[in-house]
Amino acid sequence: MQAVISGGNLAANKVKRMSLRDQIKTKLIESMKAKEPVRVSTLRLVQAAIKDRDIAARTRDVGEGCAEEQILQILAKLLKQREESARIYEEAGRADLAEREREESSIIAEFMPRQMSDEEIQAAARAVVEELDAAGLKDMGKCMAALKAKYGGAMDFGKAGAAVKAILS
Repeated sequence: MQAVISGGNLAANKVKRMSLRDQIKTKLIESMKAKEPVRVSTLRLVQAAIKDRDIAARTRDVGEGCAEEQILQILAKLLKQREESARIYEEAGRADLAEREREESSIIAEFMPRQMSDEEIQAAARAVVEELDAAGLKDMGKCMAALKAKYGGAMDFGKAGAAVKAILS
């Protein structure tokens, strides 16, 4: 019985360490088997965006393809597009299309890391400013680069930029 339990933990650990690309592929296959058309089309859209970035990277001889952080950037971009589209559809009185965009957003968001709260963003911005010994707005670029390197897809960089600017002003 012990071997089964430890084997189960091994399988669970393997799932956690699965790359984002593999997680998306696995969820797509599960969605196809479950016959979930919105989920299937959304995950195919995500895979197509990743493949486009892979092709662009190979064309420029940058490497084999997207790294995890680039996939997170793609997901963040797709998420932002869906939210903007939902807002536009709402304003145009097309609640059905807005709902579809929100459903796609929630599917994409499943692959994103937990987003930081406003308080966490403020604390991270203060920490980076202190760490880099930033003195004025001329150092804002360095601070933002450090935040992007540390907090990839977990932070809203619009809010982070405003926080850093307020601290440096």
